[in-house]
Amino acid sequence: MLTISLRGELMPASPIRKLVPYAEDAKKRGTKVYHLNIGQPDIETPPAILDAVRHADIKVLEYSHSAGNESYRKKLVEYYKRNGINVTKDEIIITAGGSEAIMFGFFTCLNPGDEVIIPEPFYANYNGFACAAGVKVVPITSSIETGFALPPIADFEKVITQKTRAIIICSPNNPTGYLYSREEMEALKEICINKKLYLFSDEAYREFCYDGEYISAMHLEGLEENVVLMDTISKRYSACGARLGAFVTKNKTVYEAAMKFAQARLSPPGLAQIMGEAAVDLPDNFFDAPKAEYLKRRNLLVNRLNKMPGVFCPNPGGAFYAMARLPIDDSDKFCQWMLESFSYNNETVMMAPATGFYGTAGLGLNEVRLAYVLNLDAINAAMDCLEKALLEYPGRVEQPELEKLAKS
Repeated sequence: MLTISLRGELMPASPIRKLVPYAEDAKKRGTKVYHLNIGQPDIETPPAILDAVRHADIKVLEYSHSAGNESYRKKLVEYYKRNGINVTKDEIIITAGGSEAIMFGFFTCLNPGDEVIIPEPFYANYNGFACAAGVKVVPITSSIETGFALPPIADFEKVITQKTRAIIICSPNNPTGYLYSREEMEALKEICINKKLYLFSDEAYREFCYDGEYISAMHLEGLEENVVLMDTISKRYSACGARLGAFVTKNKTVYEAAMKFAQARLSPPGLAQIMGEAAVDLPDNFFDAPKAEYLKRRNLLVNRLNKMPGVFCPNPGGAFYAMARLPIDDSDKFCQWMLESFSYNNETVMMAPATGFYGTAGLGLNEVRLAYVLNLDAINAAMDCLEKALLEYPGRVEQPELEKLAKS
């Protein structure tokens, strides 16, 4: 009898996408679904970067260098310099989206059986990358009461073992929107130096910081050998389908090892690199408009949520996600119920259950992630649906019991 690998059996399904069949069924019934479940912006991809591909004089679409086209890597050097990050073209490997950059980090720096510490809630696919690499995720819990601030460094020290090799952060954060402060980043720097750990820094949302200063891991002096930066153009330019990212490190040994994995997959997407080059040449004020739009959406979403009885949503400092605590018994059941059994004016909302963003079993049962990637009218309509749904949901939990659950 043929069997699949243990790795295949253990590989987790995406908690963000697992409800897609229920959304598709709802649409077949004629119900409009507001997609707040996934970070797919509705903001237009800059026409200039699409035109760069349309007008490219290409006779043969060849392999690029395994590290990516030199011309694009040189452009990225300019981009990073504008963000206070000083790197050379030979410290950058272009990847198939930020996902491949994260995988290169796991495969290059960690052995099977090693441990990686991640503040939770965290980007759900870190679990998948860890599974593929045979690495154990050790979660450190942050609290919705503090807006998901970095947990105390003492909490990190308690779980560090001889197998601990790295810490992963994402700032601004997916799924919480939390923006790490300079003090928090400096604290991470000290523990990484003292314990000889890598710091993997997922910086996919650096352009969208609203309440505070963007601090890159590469801004931390003295940590150069420890930092691996994972990046992508997906959110920056609303170009998720381009599948173009970057693996950036000043550690030569790590870079050379990562290049072996880059060579094994041959080369990153060619047409996307043309887009990427053109994107660096967009006007300096390009991000002003999308950032202002996301800020308006954030303010509307958070304000509407916090006016609903029994709902609490901290104000996210960046990215375009918010985590909300709802008066419900089980976020997985609730999000499925919204798609299967509920509609208001023939409309409903798709959200991501927070359980999939926690590594600790039992957490996130009364939390959901909402991506404010839709326009203001759509967000208002979605909040109307959610407010009505919370009143009708059979598993609603009233405030006294909700507070008990939050403390347990």
